Amino acid sequence: MTRINTAGMPMPVLKRDADYHTYADYLVWSRTYGDELIDGTAWVREPPSPTMLHQVIAAEIYRQIGNALENQPYHVFLAPFDVRLPKSTEADDLVDTVVQPDVFIVSDPRKIETRGVRGAPDWLVEVLSPSTARHDQFVKLPRYERAGVREVWLIHPAKRTVTIYRLEAGSYGHPTVLELKGQTQITAVPNVTVDWDRLLARLPTTAD
Repeated sequence: MTRINTAGMPMPVLKRDADYHTYADYLVWSRTYGDELIDGTAWVREPPSPTMLHQVIAAEIYRQIGNALENQPYHVFLAPFDVRLPKSTEADDLVDTVVQPDVFIVSDPRKIETRGVRGAPDWLVEVLSPSTARHDQFVKLPRYERAGVREVWLIHPAKRTVTIYRLEAGSYGHPTVLELKGQTQITAVPNVTVDWDRLLARLPTTAD
């Protein structure tokens, strides 16, 4: 397996092998959490599981968005839940990109089925960690752009910042970087904001 991150960090992302895989293969070898498929390359994560800080941030964002979307025609999901990103109209078994964003919103119910989502979410967030940041930023983000994800948030817990990418004319323009304070509105979905002050108040005092 090929490491793409600094040795010794938690949850390194590894190449499973040098083979080309599709969703049909993924269904055979993937585990419940963390395994993904990017352009036919299988990426897997080593133990341990995500940190408490990661989980608290993702869970609080999911809770806030779920409350905001109550009685609205949108669906919010929390990882692990597979998102298949076809390049065209290929059959599911031939799709070669399958990801698990930390939290994401889908407006089109036709994309949703029991085993996951087929097609681009409207909005998603990835909570970065030292061992997965490069993978999220340089491997997954270009695939989100290609698939047409309208808005992507990358949260940097250690820096207390969020980097926001918005799709404009088919590509992500220069990102907006904000501090995690006050509230930030999701532009891809109406009437949804994330309250950072409330989120930070829920973090354990030992979190860094």
